[in-house]
Amino acid sequence: MAENDLTLRMIPSLDRQLVFPLLEFVSMKQVYKAEDMLKAKFELLSNTNMVEFTGELYMQIHDTDSLPEDFAKRGVQVIKMLEESEQKTEHIRAVIENPEVVGSLRQDKLQNMKLLRENYQCTPEMVLELYKYGQLQYSCGNYGGCADMLFHFSILSTDPELTLSAMWGKLASEILLGNWEVAYEDMFKLKDTIDKTHFKTPGEQLQQRSWLLHWSLFVFFNHPKGRDGIIDTFMLPHYISTIQNACPWILRYLTAAVVTNRRRRAMMQDLVKIIEQVSHAYSDPITEFVESLYVDFDFDTAASKLEACEGVLERDFFLTGAVDDFVENARFFFAEVYCRVHKRIDMTGLAKRLNMKQEEAEKWIVKLIRDTRMDAKIDFKDNTVVMNPSYNPVYQQVIERTKALVFRSQVLNGAMDKRDSSAAKKDDKKQEQKQRGSGNKQSQQQQQQQQPKTGRRQQETVAVGGSY
Repeated sequence: MAENDLTLRMIPSLDRQLVFPLLEFVSMKQVYKAEDMLKAKFELLSNTNMVEFTGELYMQIHDTDSLPEDFAKRGVQVIKMLEESEQKTEHIRAVIENPEVVGSLRQDKLQNMKLLRENYQCTPEMVLELYKYGQLQYSCGNYGGCADMLFHFSILSTDPELTLSAMWGKLASEILLGNWEVAYEDMFKLKDTIDKTHFKTPGEQLQQRSWLLHWSLFVFFNHPKGRDGIIDTFMLPHYISTIQNACPWILRYLTAAVVTNRRRRAMMQDLVKIIEQVSHAYSDPITEFVESLYVDFDFDTAASKLEACEGVLERDFFLTGAVDDFVENARFFFAEVYCRVHKRIDMTGLAKRLNMKQEEAEKWIVKLIRDTRMDAKIDFKDNTVVMNPSYNPVYQQVIERTKALVFRSQVLNGAMDKRDSSAAKKDDKKQEQKQRGSGNKQSQQQQQQQQPKTGRRQQETVAVGGSY
């Protein structure tokens, strides 16, 4: 049951309160023992300020109706901390909730801080209290209040490290609240910030991207545009490198997204290359299905892996709602490749490989031929599908393969023409400069030659004047 479970691998890259829904799901699916799951939940939340909830877990673990005195004392301390933080942030919260102040804020954070300091007596220390208050509310399980405080802090703060931390906290709060539209926007803002930030070491940026890959799964598999978004994001070179080096198990979710999104079937070739590169580090029935189908063309293995995929998907927190879509589209890809390889297909054998009943498989194959416009005929007497492969003539194949060459040659010719024209312009400029330089030298020489002649004439006129 726990062989293909990724919960333990994903926990280090998730916030402890984001891990809790995963533990709830795994305990519901009975992947691990119930006693172990109760202890894991208690240890997970024992360092938070969710005193009442951890108290309930304690009573379930120890089978008792009473709690130690430490829980009551801790509850009083948490309430006191909340009251103190509320008082410290009362003034700045009143200021930033004023519509006039909100309308006067700009994108320049330094200018905003100057405005608040001069006109409303708000200091950077008060802004920092917003961050602390948001952290405290998140630790108590008040995710709505945390999201508000961290949003205001990220607008006003000039500290890049704390701003990045606040963006992480707000994203976690929106995920736990189920505000998928807001979380979708916050996730891409965080992605842009991570990509633009210059971290101290490359490893730190790799870690940030690895965290984002894990956190984004909550959003992508709950947002209407998530299956397109996960392909567009995870297929970027930086994030492919992150998957290969830090978290190869994320490849399961990228594979599931490509398979279930038939409109993006063109990405299958790129996905197959990534699966081949990462197969030495990670594999599961989902990735092995694609590899056996598109790399090995082993249809028996692909059929067995497709059957195993259903169990893996049902016990995966993020993919449990995509079981039917995955199986339907995986059958489509299987039948498409199978029909390309074989000229005559036994419908009974294909139905067994697709784990379908005979009648259901016949209807499904008819629909597949109609939708994909395959050149095929169904022979109901022999219970077979006869494929009529259409091969392009040799001349057409040569034309198609040389299209890219023609385009590349045009691009090269254009580049060469630009280079020649730029070189000619440079030569013309050099010649002009030389001509100007030679002209200047000639004029200078003429002036130098004329100067002594004029001097002699002046002396002659002086002599004549004297004699007169």
